[in-house]
Amino acid sequence: MGDKIEEISKVMKQGKDRRAEIWREQLNMQRHPEGGSFARTYLCDLKMPEEVLPAGFSGERPFASATYFLLEGKEFSAIHRLKQDELWHFYDGTSILIHIIHMDGRYEEIRLGRNIEMGERPMGLVPAHSFFGAELADTSSFALVGCTLSPAFDFDDFWMPARTELLKMFPQHEELIGRLTRH
Repeated sequence: MGDKIEEISKVMKQGKDRRAEIWREQLNMQRHPEGGSFARTYLCDLKMPEEVLPAGFSGERPFASATYFLLEGKEFSAIHRLKQDELWHFYDGTSILIHIIHMDGRYEEIRLGRNIEMGERPMGLVPAHSFFGAELADTSSFALVGCTLSPAFDFDDFWMPARTELLKMFPQHEELIGRLTRH
């Protein structure tokens, strides 16, 4: 990892910020259906049987998982929902805005970043069953974050509804839904 950090430092000194490209390559990231790029970094060997999981989970799940997630420029994480809490951790780049629509329709924004004087925080929690998406505060940059889930992430626990479905549920958030959905 020390060689990778040295490479990023050299590139930054050259004047062109290629950190996002380097992170994506060095972490072997791939495209994610919600947008951006990701790489799973941890999947717990211990499993929870379906009987001990909350209602709505099918099959056993590893206790926890961790993933790197990268957004660049005008990319966004489309509004989606998970059955479990998702803890976000900030690592590098510009701040990232996580937009949450709670099931009661209440809106919440988490500003993930390093500038705590401006209301940012290095870690934020998206509660289970909330609809949420994310975008960069500065679309000329990138953000590298981490996401931790327990039980572990599984695509069976992921739902990305169409724009029309979200608008029926939350018409008061039309602008946000229009901006952070693809279809």
